[in-house]
Amino acid sequence: MVATLVIVDIQNDYFPGYAFPLVGADDAAARAGELLAGWRDRGAPVVHVRHVWEGPDAAFMRPDTAGSEIHPLVAPRGEETVIIKEHPNAFRDTPLDGILTRLDTRELVVCGMMSSLCVDATVRAAADLGYVVTVAHDACAAPDLTFEGETVPGRQVHAAFMAALADSYATMTPVRELVA
Repeated sequence: MVATLVIVDIQNDYFPGYAFPLVGADDAAARAGELLAGWRDRGAPVVHVRHVWEGPDAAFMRPDTAGSEIHPLVAPRGEETVIIKEHPNAFRDTPLDGILTRLDTRELVVCGMMSSLCVDATVRAAADLGYVVTVAHDACAAPDLTFEGETVPGRQVHAAFMAALADSYATMTPVRELVA
């Protein structure tokens, strides 16, 4: 059985010059692009996930904007599946689980943005659904966050979420090992 690569929300709005740039987005996207190239070379399945945020409170990922488009480094090609989601968890109200069932896969490799929200929610849901999950931790990025007046730097946010997921939900592996 071949693992399916699930690329979560690597979209333009998370990059410099757009609505909500993340810490380390450029490096994470470059590594995700390497991972995607390796999956394509193997002919292994890939699912792209794209968040679209509708409504008056939508600060980014708004429909029909350049910011909501998938970043060119990981843009879908040919028949690669693209899932549109409205919630952090890529399984919630989407056909993702059914697509993975049709692909006859129970193993996922996940990368994407944001480590602290959509990657976290998707990985936890996948594990709860019985998937064996590996996170390409160096192909993910997070924002700086503020809690009770204290700013937590994005790299620390990312590390904390990867550590929490590694505790019970996923194996953490760098891209170089996944493409070797």
